[in-house]
Amino acid sequence: MGIIWTIIIGFVVGVIAKFLKPGNNEPSGFILTTILGIVGAFVASYLGQAVGIYQAGQGAGFIGAIVGAVIVLWIWGMLTKNKTV
Repeated sequence: MGIIWTIIIGFVVGVIAKFLKPGNNEPSGFILTTILGIVGAFVASYLGQAVGIYQAGQGAGFIGAIVGAVIVLWIWGMLTKNKTV
């Protein structure tokens, strides 16, 4: 049952992050949105542990996962930006 909740929460976090940071070249579709949310939670957990917000082995919360997903979307946008000269 844990993996199902991970997928559901990852999808919700991905949708909220895409709503907060819209863009033309963002990943779309159910699977990519879910992966965005899950990766966002991992990014938030890692950064939170590095800064000292979370203890070792402690995961990010819902809001932290959204912030992490927005960071991932920002990085994605920087990497896929069309540079016209």
